[in-house]
Amino acid sequence: MDQTNLKILRILQKKARIPNVEVSRLINLAPSAVLERIRKMEKQGIIDGYEVRLNPERFGYSLVSFIQLRLRPEANRQQVADLLTARPEILEVHFITGEDCFLIKTRTSGTDHLNALLQELAASITGLRDTKTFVVLSTHKETAQIPLD
Repeated sequence: MDQTNLKILRILQKKARIPNVEVSRLINLAPSAVLERIRKMEKQGIIDGYEVRLNPERFGYSLVSFIQLRLRPEANRQQVADLLTARPEILEVHFITGEDCFLIKTRTSGTDHLNALLQELAASITGLRDTKTFVVLSTHKETAQIPLD
């Protein structure tokens, strides 16, 4: 990974739909060379893909919550992970240390939707010990960008 690739990645993280010509102008490299570097990074798995970031409030999903799901020892972690990842309102699924539990990030339309989700999870997860829910009051930073030093 050289400095030129890092410059390209910084630009793409900020604006994934930027035209190749503009990237080449910003880093003083021919458009064909920029395209070749991007394709190579895609092939190497450095660039996983491109996403559009939608405004969740415009689609009625303004409530963000984090939920800890503690499991009993007999619970099948992989089955629980599969069940959680299948839910569209669950944005992130992490198995964490400390409590031997999952931590998930959700986006729901409100507290009624969140309550229904919690009830459905409780009914469908075999070996669920308990849950702890943290509702987000305000967000000061939310990003998927990776620091590229």
